[in-house]
Amino acid sequence: MAEEKDEGQERTEQATPKRREEAREKGRSAKSREITSVAILFAALIYFYFGTQGLLEKLMAILGSLFHSSGRTLISMDTIYPFSIALMLKTFLILAPVLAILFLVSISANLVQVGFLYSPTALGPDLSKIDPIKGFKRLFSLTSLVELVKSIFKMLIIGLVPYLIIKGEVANFFLLSEQTVSQIMIYLGKITFKILFSTGLVLLVLAILDYAYQRWEYEKGLRMTKQEIKDELKNTEGDPTTKARIRRLQREIARKRMMAAVPKADVVVTNPTHLAVALKYDRDVDIAPRVVAKGAGYIAEKIKSIAQENGLPLVENKSLAQLLYKIVNIGDLIPENLYRAVAEILAYVYSLKGRYAGG
Repeated sequence: MAEEKDEGQERTEQATPKRREEAREKGRSAKSREITSVAILFAALIYFYFGTQGLLEKLMAILGSLFHSSGRTLISMDTIYPFSIALMLKTFLILAPVLAILFLVSISANLVQVGFLYSPTALGPDLSKIDPIKGFKRLFSLTSLVELVKSIFKMLIIGLVPYLIIKGEVANFFLLSEQTVSQIMIYLGKITFKILFSTGLVLLVLAILDYAYQRWEYEKGLRMTKQEIKDELKNTEGDPTTKARIRRLQREIARKRMMAAVPKADVVVTNPTHLAVALKYDRDVDIAPRVVAKGAGYIAEKIKSIAQENGLPLVENKSLAQLLYKIVNIGDLIPENLYRAVAEILAYVYSLKGRYAGG
């Protein structure tokens, strides 16, 4: 019944921190794959822009060594394997820096978007992913439609940008017949870099828009109904009714403990009718009098009643009673600015006790 009630409610409330934490534990986060792709593209462009000459020199050195030793190396079943391994190792060492850079950029792009996220739940098997019915629903869902539109639009952009650049360079193609091979290669390299860089800028804009959409979709998916928030609050902090009952019991226990300390006090300062504050001064333990009980209304009447039953003096001092009630907690020493006023009251009480003892 509760689930049916939740389904009838709109998810209008922002997700709670607990809901967000549970989503991260399941591997859910707002992330755009386009951001990672664009970051890898620009990292590769920057690397090849500044490191193409050194990369070509190393590749030419490998080819030169290969051609130089081709006439002197006997190719057989025994030599082809170590020769191939050595060639692949040299090639890998040349490409290792760019591969490492692209790997670090890929990791950094994901960390910037979602931070460090380790989710064993997401790594575990999910049988719902191979459910044909749910797979069919996902295939024709709004998310799949949006992804299809994004892919088509991205393909059009990727095709349109090179077309416009090449169209603007058609007039220069006829002049290449008069250029040397190195000049033609340099020209083609510049055109290629221009195409990739322009495409990358367009993809960057699309990636930012895609991330904004993914963030909106993620927040929308985390929204909660008011009933879900109430249930979560009840599960995390306990039933409000139970908590109120516990607080009431705690107050009653504290009140009983306070009332038990009233007979041990030296004096009770009153308002005279609304407030009552019980003070005790133990010279061997404390440097100043201590408030052992205080209350207003019914509690004040109860304190005064206990004081009278135990023969404690009641001293009326409105201003002092108000100050003690407002600024001093039960069990705390009185502040220095009240030493003089309380000392006068204690001196009066002690004089009464001495008079009674002498009488």
